[in-house]
Amino acid sequence: QLQLVESGGGLVQPGESLRLSCTASGFILDYYDIGWFRQAPGKEREGVSCISGGSASTYYADAVKGRFTLSRDSAENAVYLQMSMLKPEDTAVYYCAATPRYMTNVLTMCAEGGRYWGKGTLVTVSS
Repeated sequence: QLQLVESGGGLVQPGESLRLSCTASGFILDYYDIGWFRQAPGKEREGVSCISGGSASTYYADAVKGRFTLSRDSAENAVYLQMSMLKPEDTAVYYCAATPRYMTNVLTMCAEGGRYWGKGTLVTVSS
């Protein structure tokens, strides 16, 4: 059974950092494009950052460029989203998603979403 689990969310103050983790069971993440998405209350889901299988390509939404970094750890079968200089507008439920690498690319994935989804982790940025 394919399963994605997000962790690392929490309450932080503006300017602080968090690292979100996306771990997988039942499949090897290296063979998948992985994306992080977020949905704030009353807003549509948006693609935050996506990375290709093999890590050759990475996409960042303009809103997070320069502040967020997406990386893989093959040994841990995990993908991490390092978030720095957090702003109140980053408050949202963050989801990771996976799509077989041959089926998509980072731009398409971040625009359209993934095939497999985790249940999300809440990030709240507030003073």
